[in-house]
Amino acid sequence: MSTIPVPGIGERIDASYADLTPQERRAADFILANLGDLAVFSATELATHSGVSKATMSRLFRRLGFENSGAVREHVRAARGAGAPIAGGSASGHLERELANLTATIGSLDLSGPARLLADAGSVLVVGFRNSYPVALHLRQQLAQARRGVALVPQPGQSLGEELASLGRNDAVVLVGFRRRPESFARVAAGVRESGASLLLIGDAGARTHVASAHLIEFPLDTGLPFDSYATAMSVSSLLAAAVLARTGRAGRERIARIGAQYAELEEIEAP
Repeated sequence: MSTIPVPGIGERIDASYADLTPQERRAADFILANLGDLAVFSATELATHSGVSKATMSRLFRRLGFENSGAVREHVRAARGAGAPIAGGSASGHLERELANLTATIGSLDLSGPARLLADAGSVLVVGFRNSYPVALHLRQQLAQARRGVALVPQPGQSLGEELASLGRNDAVVLVGFRRRPESFARVAAGVRESGASLLLIGDAGARTHVASAHLIEFPLDTGLPFDSYATAMSVSSLLAAAVLARTGRAGRERIARIGAQYAELEEIEAP
């Protein structure tokens, strides 16, 4: 069932800005310029940084529908945890955070099961929606060099019903689902399970609710910036495809050679 999203604090400020007092506007301007820091700032810190009294800041919070600064922090954390971009943050330390995400993921990663599943399946269907689609596309392009019968859906204008209806017990589906998944995501996962096909789920921690009867590869997405980062997902997708290629052995090597010959015949890629 669909729900009406709760307005973010930025939207609430925009809607009531004309009715704010000059001091409240001053505080509101600071908040709008530092939305990414609201999850850690106290009311006193916000008041100090914006040059208003704590009473003014508290009054502004109540006008915006928040009981206190704690409610504001929870609101911002919940929004970011659901994947909503929150303006602000700093690029300082970005590389370290990306490396920490990749190190934490690879340190606990066992690709033997997923690689066996994808290498041995009769066909492989890679499914990705919204922000998950680029990762699904990247994975499909690499898997298609290791083995035949790898398809990516949904294509533009395509529905999924005919694809799910074609699945059987010997097939495998890779369902890529990072946060802000479409409402149909759970139904697609259920449809794959009902088909009897094996399911590999790739996503963030929130995807765990869909993990029944599925393999799961989980990635962190946060780097302290407004938008999620998929660098770790792209990297591990390459590791997964490499593991599949290793399992296909000679058949995979011969397929890559045939693909290379076709590239040359069709002049599809530049010469080395």
